[in-house]
Amino acid sequence: MGHFGHILFPIDFSPQTSAVIPYVAAFARRLDSKVTLLSVVPPIWVGRAAQPERASDLEISTKHRLERTVTAEVHSLAVERVVRSGEAAEQIAAYARDNAVDLVMMPTHGYGVFRSALIGSVTAKVLHDAACPVWTAAHAAEQHARLVPEAMLCCVDGTPKSVELMRWAADFSARWGARLQLVHVIPPVSDWGAIVGDGRMQEAECKAAQACIDVLRAEAGVDAPLSVAVGAIATMVAEHAKQAGADLIIIGRGQIGATLGRLRTHAYRIIQHSPCPVVSV
Repeated sequence: MGHFGHILFPIDFSPQTSAVIPYVAAFARRLDSKVTLLSVVPPIWVGRAAQPERASDLEISTKHRLERTVTAEVHSLAVERVVRSGEAAEQIAAYARDNAVDLVMMPTHGYGVFRSALIGSVTAKVLHDAACPVWTAAHAAEQHARLVPEAMLCCVDGTPKSVELMRWAADFSARWGARLQLVHVIPPVSDWGAIVGDGRMQEAECKAAQACIDVLRAEAGVDAPLSVAVGAIATMVAEHAKQAGADLIIIGRGQIGATLGRLRTHAYRIIQHSPCPVVSV
């Protein structure tokens, strides 16, 4: 299924990025991947004029700093260090596209008391533009997910895209020897739980959703157990991840801005509220 020979790890020398380093090293060792450490130098402007000579000096100093960063953690791994100039998200997506990157790993860079409601603009753009899967974590420094995942939760939305997603998740979890569970979330039939018949209607909706996913699961050839949950997608996915002891959540991303199913339109919130890292495929 997926090939993971090349991991791209964008570095901006922030504490959030440092918290991701152990995951990158663990993934690279387990997947036998080359790692590219990429640092992007922003353009320098004076008035309305770009100053390429100043940017060049900054590139040199950044390269020296990058050479001294993430050394012990990636010992024995195949590592390349690259510095580029430009807008960070564009450079990350372009490098991933032009250099056969199989997985981008980066934090979300949400800050402060509102971090659960934020995804940094760079990460958001990479999630939107990158063609390869993107691993990210909203609270890597606070999370206690195992570096070598033992349990994974794959969120399926009931569209035909779920077939390939389930196959990808099954292959990826097998590479780690991790157990895989599936979850599908549907909305409540009513905000008024006491209305007569609501319970029966909700039960019927759950059975219909189960039947739909079972058909897709059979097509995918994946026999992982499935749970159908009722409620807000991000909340229910987070709850099921905690219940399952998941170390990684797998979601279908497609293009974040496209209408590719209800789950994909909630990708940001799932990442923001997840108790563990998320891979967006």
